[in-house]
Amino acid sequence: MKHQQGTWQATRVFRKAASANIVEELALPTTHKASTRILLGRHEWVAFHGLSIAAIIAKVDSGARTSTLHAENIHLADDGQTVHFDTRSRENQLINCTASVSHHKNIKNSTGLSRTRVVIKTIVTFAGGLQFPIELTLANRSKMKCPVLIGRRAMSGYFMIDPQSDYLLGDLTYFSPS
Repeated sequence: MKHQQGTWQATRVFRKAASANIVEELALPTTHKASTRILLGRHEWVAFHGLSIAAIIAKVDSGARTSTLHAENIHLADDGQTVHFDTRSRENQLINCTASVSHHKNIKNSTGLSRTRVVIKTIVTFAGGLQFPIELTLANRSKMKCPVLIGRRAMSGYFMIDPQSDYLLGDLTYFSPS
C-alpha cells in the first residue's frame, strides 16, 4: 500500500447520546466520580416553593461563586432575622416573599464593585423533581436576562455543565398543574 501525502480534515458532528455511551465508544479517560455527575444546560427551569415562586429560568454559571435571586424592595425586619422582599414571576407579576436571614456576605459583582448582600437558605426544585437546599443572595437582577443565577458552590460535586445546551433536566411542563 502506497502512503499518500495530505492532511486530515475533521468536522464536528453533534448527535444526541448519553455521555456515558460516548465516553465508552471513544475510549475517553474518566473516573467513577465524573460519571455520576448530573448534566445541566446553561439555562434550567427552577422553582422555590418555600418562597411561593413558581417555575422561572435560572442561568447556570460556573464563573459565579454564589447563587442569586432577583429581589426588589428588600427590607430587614427590626430583629434582623427576617427579610421581606419582592421578586417577579415569569409573567412579570410581583411576588411578595419573606425568608429567614442566614447571614450577610460581601459579594463582588461582574464589574468588580463589592456590596454586602442578604443571604437566605431555601430549597430549589429543578424540572424533573431534583430538589436540594441552596443559599441565595438577594440582588436586583432586573437588567439581567435571568432572574436566578446558580453559582458553582451550589453545583459543586453534583453537576457538570453543557454550555451549548438548555433545559437538560426538563421543560416547563414539569411544573404545570395536573
